[in-house]
Amino acid sequence: MSTAAGAVALGAPALLTSCSKVPQGGEGGTLQRIKDAGVIKIGIAGEVPYGFTQNGEVTGEAPEVAKAVFKAMGIDRVEATQVEFGQLIPALNANQYDMVAAGMAILPDRCANAQFSAVDYVTPTALLVPAGNPQGINNFEDVKSRGVALAVLSGTVEEAVAQDLGIPAGNIQPYRGQPEMFQALRDQRAYCGALTDISLRRMLADNPGSALEVTKGFVPEVDGKEQIQAGGFVFRKGDDDLVEQFNTELKKLQDSGAWLDIAAPFGFTADNEVPQDVTTERLCEAA
Repeated sequence: MSTAAGAVALGAPALLTSCSKVPQGGEGGTLQRIKDAGVIKIGIAGEVPYGFTQNGEVTGEAPEVAKAVFKAMGIDRVEATQVEFGQLIPALNANQYDMVAAGMAILPDRCANAQFSAVDYVTPTALLVPAGNPQGINNFEDVKSRGVALAVLSGTVEEAVAQDLGIPAGNIQPYRGQPEMFQALRDQRAYCGALTDISLRRMLADNPGSALEVTKGFVPEVDGKEQIQAGGFVFRKGDDDLVEQFNTELKKLQDSGAWLDIAAPFGFTADNEVPQDVTTERLCEAA
């Protein structure tokens, strides 16, 4: 996994684009511009297995699904810029790229600042804890009641939920990336770390012998409302034509079963397919 900011092009040499800006839509808008160029610029956060670089190639569930969608749209190249997770939407709105493909949870405050695709997947939250879980920590309520330190990634839904549930700020440790978070757990600076169960299981598989384990997945509740972990692709507000065509091709992938074929190598299963009642509109309701 790469943790440094950079860019990778599918079918082209690696390019450093993290400081460059995508041209404005101009006549015909963003969709026409990227079709004319034959390339889509995406933002990732270096989070395995959602969007990361490996052997100089951008990969992960979100970029690979995006590649398939854009290929169906006649766009053959994908270039990626990596930034810190919390900067993905600000950098999108600053025109550093045209779409976020990073497994980003659809949340009302994010919907207020950007436009999400149809839901790509659903997944529960889980905790990475010491082997045997001696403190018996299985959810955020346990973290709060036992007063243990919790590691999270900056700007993620897990950080927001921990704050909303009243876990003391001094017990929440935000980290820039997965390697830093994982090292904090190995060094016992935090008792547990919160991410999606898919991320944590991959993290554990990539670090055998770490004396850590993943808890059973759960759906957090804030003020009696379930915080469903449903991820999507993110676009700038106003890029309606692009989002509409992207959603059309994404749904074809999902309905045909091709989505699961693409996502399975990254730890996704049929359990991560989107239920009919989980929609972007519902998840954005409070925006």
